[in-house]
Amino acid sequence: MPVPEHSSAALDEAAETFASLRPRLFGIAYRMLGSAAEAEDIVQEAWLRWQAYDRDSVRDPAAFLATTTTRLAINDLRSARSRRETYLGPWLPEPVDTAADPALGAETGEALEMAILVLMEKLSPTERAAYVLREAFHYPYGQIADIVQASEDNARQLVSRARKRVAEQRREAVRPAEQRRLLTAFLAAAREGDLVRLEELFAADVVSYSDSGGAVRAARIPVAGRTTVAKFIAAFASTYWTGAEFSWVEANGGASVLASRDGTAFVMFTISASGDGIEQIMWVMNPAKLAGIAAAAPPRMGTGDTA
Repeated sequence: MPVPEHSSAALDEAAETFASLRPRLFGIAYRMLGSAAEAEDIVQEAWLRWQAYDRDSVRDPAAFLATTTTRLAINDLRSARSRRETYLGPWLPEPVDTAADPALGAETGEALEMAILVLMEKLSPTERAAYVLREAFHYPYGQIADIVQASEDNARQLVSRARKRVAEQRREAVRPAEQRRLLTAFLAAAREGDLVRLEELFAADVVSYSDSGGAVRAARIPVAGRTTVAKFIAAFASTYWTGAEFSWVEANGGASVLASRDGTAFVMFTISASGDGIEQIMWVMNPAKLAGIAAAAPPRMGTGDTA
């Protein structure tokens, strides 16, 4: 079939339109899936569909591409859940470095924190889509309804249920400066194996999650309770941190620490905290999930610094 003379210019225009919307599309897909790699695949598929579509029939490219991306992510999330059922040990989101690329789809910081993404795993794919579109990107309910193929009343109910389920499982978070102070104190106590100090930092029902995917040695179940978690962390202090170097990173909009040894990252960890102390410790140890944030990491603190 002959290629129309205007096809090259039309494709350039399509690429320009897509590039301008790409950060939002990635932001939707990442919040839906909790995986930068899977989100990139979704965005690439959206581009292929946009490239092949009769674009002259599209009145609103932004709405078309948001709809395409969200529906692809809903379908992918359904299959991702079956994969996560066989995942070895706790599953945590793949961290993204929001300091290295502030336009990483984070038009707002909502539904981006590691702890929130973990809570959102308990939502249905359609609830999660509605929640992300409303809370993170402020889509009107009518447009959410069109995207998730529901009535506007049902779209409102989806968002309301999702908000309620997330709120029920989350205490009011501390401010970023306090979160970083607690993380700094935690790093110092963890490296020293200071059992007393660790217990002082923790909420009574603190939980530690270690995501290794079976690739490295880690706890296969969450460790819970102030004393139990403190003993667990103190127990490996004498060997785990040997030769480690530390970098501050901004993972998913919050302060986190990346630890490396001999130039290779072996863990990124962060906390969520409330007025009661540290509620959750999230250890991302799966090498596949560390690659992106390790590549963007700033200069290291050095072995002797914790702030």
